[in-house]
Amino acid sequence: MSTIASVELAAEEFALGRSLAEVPRAEFEVVRVVAHDGDSLVPYVRVTADSFEEFDDALDADPSVAEATLLDDFGDERLYRMEWVEDVLALTHVLVYAKGAVLEMYGTDEQWRVRLLLPDREALSDTAAYCRERDLTFEILNIHELSGSVSRGEFGLSQAQYEVLLTAAEQGYFDVPRDVTMADLADTLDVSQQAISERLRRGHANLVDNTIRVGEESFDVDANGRR
Repeated sequence: MSTIASVELAAEEFALGRSLAEVPRAEFEVVRVVAHDGDSLVPYVRVTADSFEEFDDALDADPSVAEATLLDDFGDERLYRMEWVEDVLALTHVLVYAKGAVLEMYGTDEQWRVRLLLPDREALSDTAAYCRERDLTFEILNIHELSGSVSRGEFGLSQAQYEVLLTAAEQGYFDVPRDVTMADLADTLDVSQQAISERLRRGHANLVDNTIRVGEESFDVDANGRR
């Protein structure tokens, strides 16, 4: 069964480690990444930094970056297309050999936080073992399996939470003023009002953690998915 895992990589062991160390207040968000071959990656990276002159100097001297092209400049944020050629073994293994995908990737001066989609838990275990054999950090923070639509699983919702949120939206629970109450939703779904309240609360929390809280807070969960 397809598996989504949130993992942490040590910044100094991964691409852009030198740039992150020299510009510690910079933040990187990878919006798309593809495997160029078994030894390199081509990511599109959104960068936020206090000084892009300082960042560009660090980027030019970073041995993990063979090429960097500025695509868009929004003032306090830029979008680059890069080619990473060093310290990318963990992700090239995921993309090339484990047949996985990167759903989200966020870097600071200490670590990269990555959300991965993998074919099954065995692929995740193989990747973790691959990294251990090479003394690379690959800390698994959260795992959950897709047992329904990919969109639901990607946002960390259980089937029950998904059903309640969808029904609530369709019946106007989130409208102002509300068209239905929790009691109405409980009658529709044939569960207790307490169960509706709990699923709405936990479903909202999961949606926020997996959409709005990009990077830091969205990964603060244990290996069983508990907060």
